[in-house]
Amino acid sequence: MAFDWSSIDLVALEKLALSWGGRILSALVVLLIGMWLARKFANTFARVLESRKIDITLTKFLSTILYYIILVAVIIAAAAQVGINTASFLTVVGAASLAVGLALKDSLGNFASGVMLILFRPFRVGDYVTVGGESGTVEEIHIFNTILNTPDNQKKIIPNSLVSSNTITNVTANSTRRIDLLVGIGYDDDIKKAKETLESILAETSGVLPEPEPVVAVADLGESSVDLVVRPWVKTDEYWRVRFEITEKIKQRFDEQNISIPYPQRDVHMHGVAEA
Repeated sequence: MAFDWSSIDLVALEKLALSWGGRILSALVVLLIGMWLARKFANTFARVLESRKIDITLTKFLSTILYYIILVAVIIAAAAQVGINTASFLTVVGAASLAVGLALKDSLGNFASGVMLILFRPFRVGDYVTVGGESGTVEEIHIFNTILNTPDNQKKIIPNSLVSSNTITNVTANSTRRIDLLVGIGYDDDIKKAKETLESILAETSGVLPEPEPVVAVADLGESSVDLVVRPWVKTDEYWRVRFEITEKIKQRFDEQNISIPYPQRDVHMHGVAEA
């Protein structure tokens, strides 16, 4: 059976085509201009952050987030031009955002902590730190985690939420550090002689700073020793070398000067059983 083309209302069809054609064209214009504006705003935002010396990783992440937020708004506006009910669309987007937020709450917590670490800079790449119960040199700071390289060459990847929620110790933040040593001598030893020996060791050791002045003093009268504190100041990058050198010299010089270093001892008395 042949189709009766005469039954089609061409005028109504033309009006419908013009109406939908205009809506679709309008939506495409909104979409194209909106995408251009989204990219423009994102790039401008990135340049502003870069001019303020914000970390490049954070700059790229935030500018990308801004781009997609604007893009979603543009898509909603384009849908409204076509005649789609955007109220229900917004409800779906809101519900989806809530579901994604709940599913990724740990990751979002790491992200928020990463932003705070990058903005406030409690440490930088190359610093030796103790964070999240781990110690090492900061190798990388990412949005979601911080990577440390330990002294024995292990890589530790720590979630940023653990870093920001615990005490951060930045060992290399300052240019100088104080060495704290506790040295015990016997009660029969000459305190003045021991102090002079320690002071001479500090004076001859390279790397010990004259200011602040090193301290050698009696700290405590222990159960089996007179405890002296030895507190020289050194440059941070020479801390361990100077500490090891001073410790070795103290043992050697005390032996030469017949100054004893008490150590735990135990006397064992054997009681034999008399034979019958």
